[in-house]
Amino acid sequence: MSGDATFSIKETARMTGLTEDALRYYEKIGLLPRAKRRENGRRMYREEDLQLMELIICLKKMGVPLKDIKAFASLSYAEDIVSTPEVYEKVLAYRTKLQSQIDQLQKVLNVLDYKIANKQSLLKH
Repeated sequence: MSGDATFSIKETARMTGLTEDALRYYEKIGLLPRAKRRENGRRMYREEDLQLMELIICLKKMGVPLKDIKAFASLSYAEDIVSTPEVYEKVLAYRTKLQSQIDQLQKVLNVLDYKIANKQSLLKH
């Protein structure tokens, strides 16, 4: 994708996995900046918008509330996350929470792998 390429709302929804309604809603609540418009009034999104949507999707999957996502999304691309201590602390807290979830899931996976391995070995005998 080139830096000056633009995408319709339908293309953007397909590429990001977000619905068109979600894109409109995120714009309405200020999570996404107001979309540029074509001459016919239809929304057009740029690559920078897609990058922001990727961040939003990632944070949502982590269980971050929209109000916190809005704080993260409001940082400029050039701004260092450390320059906003309260946002930085929240990011660290979410990272810790996510690592804990990964650790718990790894334990579950280890138990399942053990059970599967034993069942396979029991069938061979």
